[in-house]
Amino acid sequence: MSKLFDQIKVGLDESLEEHLQWLDPGFGTYRVLKKSIDARKEVPHWVFRVETYGPSETPTVPSYHLEKLKTPLRQKPIIVGAGPAGLFAALRLIERGIACVLIEQGSMANVRMKSIANYWRYGNLSATNNVCFGEGGAGLYSDGKLITRIKSPHIPYVLNRLVKFGAPEEIEYLSNPHVGSDKIRKVIPPMREFLQANGCDIFFDTPVDRILFKANRVIGIALADGRTMSSDRVIMATGHSSVGILEKLYQDSVSIEGKSFAIGLRIEHPQNEINQIQYKAYANHPALGAANYRLASHDKKTGIGVYSFCMCPGGYVISSGTETDGVVSNGMSNYKRNSPFANAAIVVSVDHHQSFGNDIFGGLKLRKELELRAKSQVMAKGGTKQLPAQTVLGFLENTESPLIPSSTPSGCVPVRLDSLLPKHITEKLSQSLKKFNHSMPGFISPQSQLLGVETRTSCPVRVVRNVDSLQSISHAGLYPTGEGAGYAGGITSAAVDGVRVADAIFTEVG
Repeated sequence: MSKLFDQIKVGLDESLEEHLQWLDPGFGTYRVLKKSIDARKEVPHWVFRVETYGPSETPTVPSYHLEKLKTPLRQKPIIVGAGPAGLFAALRLIERGIACVLIEQGSMANVRMKSIANYWRYGNLSATNNVCFGEGGAGLYSDGKLITRIKSPHIPYVLNRLVKFGAPEEIEYLSNPHVGSDKIRKVIPPMREFLQANGCDIFFDTPVDRILFKANRVIGIALADGRTMSSDRVIMATGHSSVGILEKLYQDSVSIEGKSFAIGLRIEHPQNEINQIQYKAYANHPALGAANYRLASHDKKTGIGVYSFCMCPGGYVISSGTETDGVVSNGMSNYKRNSPFANAAIVVSVDHHQSFGNDIFGGLKLRKELELRAKSQVMAKGGTKQLPAQTVLGFLENTESPLIPSSTPSGCVPVRLDSLLPKHITEKLSQSLKKFNHSMPGFISPQSQLLGVETRTSCPVRVVRNVDSLQSISHAGLYPTGEGAGYAGGITSAAVDGVRVADAIFTEVG
């Protein structure tokens, strides 16, 4: 009979197998259920959760056998958007025996990558093939972080399917799993091929103009080229940057509300500085790799929070705008996390009701304004495609500062980021940076730099849906899904939401 061992502490130079021999002499094999690093004390160590099996036992492997629809639907559900939410909605529908249609305004991943490289190098932005739009969505150009704060029984399924299509097996047990931008690009094509081979019709380079309704019920979609496609179920998984579709929904009286979000800047350090802060004397130990961090500060009086987001150890700061007149920063890293820089967003929460009242699109307006101002600052300094930057010391001292080296492939120009953001946001960032430096001494250093602006942490609008059917409360057959609809905040949570919506459709028709 298998045995379960939790909280097994293993030194950096020790062997897990030796610990298991002491705990369960004569075990045959084992399966790691969880692995994390504990660096809170002077000597970092691994912490494992392991299940051991006897010599004649076979390890149990999770399986996800899904009940399938017995009778085909009259009309195939249409999924708009091939990001994590859309892809996993399609995958779950196919595995449930429901043929579907997947529409993506951008290109397949390999074509999209060339377009993005062209933007970073020459500043030629494609409206449909950029860091946010195209196969894989914004998640394709990220750290591939799979960490999520949500609690869902679908998380193991999502990780399992990513492994099935080529992600590293370790993501199923690491406490801070990540795939990396380089590896997640290799996961997407096999997933696409599986979908196409099993009943999912996929259309790339096909922008959707609007979702069509009749008597407050979905009847299909209208494409930008004038064609229409009929369906009584549309999954809207368009991502946090597809503003046009949200405006069209509002015009059609779909129930939409403003949502709180966060804005700020991206901070960058030499990775070795973060390693020294987190691992101290063990900073260069080969077993540890690039260190990460998670920081948060909360003002109880105002309710405003400041926190790190999308931390990318050994990563790159990237330009991720979707409009030619604006600038947006984001972060990514590859699987090995071997860039000499670490970066993370440091963002301030923006309460929708307090900030914008009844203006549903107030958050989107602020986002747009900041991105425009950032681009204007860059151009005023003679830049074209670069990101605006300021050292942390310059930001805190309210002075323009000479730039220091950065990882961004777009380059950067020196600006006054402290005067770009609203005054109360700048003040909160300054206060919190000092608090973070107290908890991580050395976080404020001459080699730390801020780049802007970080405005796409999540969508500041929510398309309201029923908590049970997951359909729009105003328009039947519309399934608002993922980040763009206001129901997710990362790769895993978006994928999980796509799974939930697909299951809701199966429950309805099954």
